[in-house]
Amino acid sequence: MPLVRIDMIRGRRTDEVQAIADATHQAIVEVLRIPERDRFQIITEHAADHIIALDAGLGFDRSSALVMIQIFTQSGRTTEVKQRLYRVIAQRLGQLGIRGEDVFIGITENAPQDWSFAHGRAQYLEGELAVPGDAH
Repeated sequence: MPLVRIDMIRGRRTDEVQAIADATHQAIVEVLRIPERDRFQIITEHAADHIIALDAGLGFDRSSALVMIQIFTQSGRTTEVKQRLYRVIAQRLGQLGIRGEDVFIGITENAPQDWSFAHGRAQYLEGELAVPGDAH
């Protein structure tokens, strides 16, 4: 059950925003092997001067097409799986015309007790939802 936050600079058409969200979700479904309907995304558009994303000293410039993706998910995935996810997301966004330099991704991991889907209950802990296994 990843929770995905997608931040971008304001100015894209609604269908472009939807395509970015869809491409990100498709990559997560493919690589992390989650169910198609396990989709939780928050998409936020910002004024250009409200996102600062330099290159961490890597020597490239970002454009106004910048997309920043934060993925909150359960722990247990290998470094290789995470690296594959980064590549697949970048490839899918590349198919939409977004340069690799404009794709920033971060993963934050947590545990089953860190999720409540509704009603103030921890469905993983209560057994209402199966705890996702290692998604290799």
